[in-house]
Amino acid sequence: MKLRAALLIALLSATPAWAVQPDEVLADPALEARARSISEGLRCLVCRNETIDDSDASLARDLRLLLRERLTAGDTDADAIAFIVDRYGEYVLLNPTANGVNLILWLAGPAMLIAGLATAALYLRRRRTSAAPDAPLSDGETKRLAEILEN
Repeated sequence: MKLRAALLIALLSATPAWAVQPDEVLADPALEARARSISEGLRCLVCRNETIDDSDASLARDLRLLLRERLTAGDTDADAIAFIVDRYGEYVLLNPTANGVNLILWLAGPAMLIAGLATAALYLRRRRTSAAPDAPLSDGETKRLAEILEN
């Protein structure tokens, strides 16, 4: 019996702790599933890179309640997300849209990589051409060098 209890405790502690409280769960399973699906893409504004379902912060709880309130009011998924984004800004999305000002952020990384590769290629090309052997000394230059070395 003790082994079963220990196994049960181990299994429960190994599963992720969901921050969604029982009083937040909607009675309609379809609406609750939609709320869970939407909240996977919403960021807790207090805990960085954590969904609102995973966060214990009070603001995350407020966002969960607001989302469920909007869905209960009849909003579509897109409407509920748009309402939350309008209210809290695009930072609330775990995966921001790739348009407008965000497009600069999406393109900055690849652009910097390409610029770095181009700079490295130019550097290596110049280094290779500058390392080429020089032309041999002329007879006059050879005589002058010999004179300098003798003195």
